[in-house]
Amino acid sequence: MTTHRQALVIGATGGVGGAVADRLLADGWRVRAINRDPATAAQRSGRSGLEWVRGDAMVEADVVAAAHGCEIVVHGANPPGYKNWAGLQMPMIRSTIAAAQATGARILFPGTVYNYGPDAFPRIDERSPQTPRSRKGAIRVRMEQALREAGVPVLIVRCGDFFGPRPGNNWLSQGIVRAGRPITSVMAPGPLDVAHAWAYLPDVAETFVRLLDTNLGDFEVVQMKGHEITGRELVAGLEAAAGRRLKVNRLPWLALMLAAPFNESLREMLEMRYLWDEPVLLDDTALVARLGAEPRTPLVEALRAALAGQSSLPVGEGQLAGGEQGEEVVIIPAA
Repeated sequence: MTTHRQALVIGATGGVGGAVADRLLADGWRVRAINRDPATAAQRSGRSGLEWVRGDAMVEADVVAAAHGCEIVVHGANPPGYKNWAGLQMPMIRSTIAAAQATGARILFPGTVYNYGPDAFPRIDERSPQTPRSRKGAIRVRMEQALREAGVPVLIVRCGDFFGPRPGNNWLSQGIVRAGRPITSVMAPGPLDVAHAWAYLPDVAETFVRLLDTNLGDFEVVQMKGHEITGRELVAGLEAAAGRRLKVNRLPWLALMLAAPFNESLREMLEMRYLWDEPVLLDDTALVARLGAEPRTPLVEALRAALAGQSSLPVGEGQLAGGEQGEEVVIIPAA
């Protein structure tokens, strides 16, 4: 059990930041969280044990002050949806870097597959070329370059698409399963037989915290394999988690294209379509060499927690006995 170590979490109300904050608290860390409205953030997060301070992640002086005495700074800040990444992400990462430079803290940063184009597929490793095909991916590359050049200790854990156990800014709760109502269907963004990497957020947090107790260099990038599953296996896992058969609708990309000129979030989603058209997987050899095994919650358990967290578990009618998974996926072509 770790005691009396101090961390600052930027984005503690979000997915990655919240999960890492929970795991640090469980390990005995003192965890400070910064927010422009600490009282509201504390209520919304539902987390006890956090020390909330007032500040704006866009303001360097606020983040530097909040990081005083901290050993690590967790950069979990993420604009809601896909909105204004160009205007928000670089100023926020510069604030985090300034805080680390002032305090000597190590930055913990969640990496994504958005940095990569098809030339790195199907299996990405730490040496794969970062040639993204989206504006969002290009910004992620710039953020990592800024971290590399900052002269501060950095730990990047790269994962596939995040999910659970709470709803948030991720594909599962915003694009594949509609949050807030019992699950009856799934929206498939790509072919069902194509494999994709998924990362359960408590596993990501566990990986970050375990790595802190290893012999880290000044700039470390490690990757999580996570759950490598096809779209069909994801549906089967959701069926087992929900205890009922599910219909599968194809994501109506054409309709999104027609609406995209009027919606920034849809434009950004369209740029990410290529990530669903072919296998996108991550090599975790370096991580396993450090930890012996990658933390990985069983898929159905993780999906059940995610569905419960977003109020999507069905009740009563239509359930399969004993949680038995359905034998057939029903594909409904998009209109």
